[in-house]
Amino acid sequence: MPSLIDIRRRIRSVKNTEQITKAVKMISAVKLRRAQDRVIASRPYGSLLRKVLANVASAAANDERAMENPLLARRPEQRILLILITSDMGKAGAFNANLTKAAQKFIEEHQGKAIKLELIGRKGRDYFRKRGAEILGEHIGMAAKVVYNDVAAIARKATELYGKEEIDAVYLIYNEFKSVASQKLTVTRVLPVEVPEQSEPIDYLYEQPPAEMLAALLPRYVEVELYRALLESTAAEHAARMTAMDAATSNAGEMIDKLTLYMNRVRQASITKEIIEVVSGAVAAE
Repeated sequence: MPSLIDIRRRIRSVKNTEQITKAVKMISAVKLRRAQDRVIASRPYGSLLRKVLANVASAAANDERAMENPLLARRPEQRILLILITSDMGKAGAFNANLTKAAQKFIEEHQGKAIKLELIGRKGRDYFRKRGAEILGEHIGMAAKVVYNDVAAIARKATELYGKEEIDAVYLIYNEFKSVASQKLTVTRVLPVEVPEQSEPIDYLYEQPPAEMLAALLPRYVEVELYRALLESTAAEHAARMTAMDAATSNAGEMIDKLTLYMNRVRQASITKEIIEVVSGAVAAE
């Protein structure tokens, strides 16, 4: 049976842990609010860009030059670039584990094909470094402050490789933010660009030929998709961390209650034992 001193030390240790998890939860809640606002603000822009792209592509459908755009070219997927977005920190439950498992599963499903990795986030970088994967690029600290130009540089790198036919497809794996308690693991193909279908095309008045506008829109579309994915992943990360720390704080509180009850029982047993010894000694002395 542990002594009272050992139990008190254990309670003090759990209380310190509870304070840490509670503080991390509060910080994540503040960051989540900001990240969520940015996600909500970016969604209408992405939706409108897809509509514009669909209309421009529809208008340029009869132009052979537009359909020969390298970002629309489809080739057998023998060389694949996989962009994986994870977090730089832990304490987020299964957030990073689910992402790395999905990436590992993707690699296993495409055995025999050359897969290069573009890793955003320390957790994904560390995971695949240990496994000797072919890493084309590493990006740490981007989620702390998502800057469009930084994300656009990665997208331009991917489009350049695709345009030079050094890779045949670009896939993206990230967690999409749904709610505080829910994130959706998403695996999507970025290149070649899948032009959205427009059921009710808008009759634009084009100052430039539609083919030229389509050529300008396609790289921007890839940039926005990657930027939006990073925003979604950042919000999902803070939501997952807040949920995990809330559960950890609750577990710590329950453990403190159990240890306190156990400590009181041990102390009561010790007092009872001392009383019995005193009474026994007094009876023996009579």
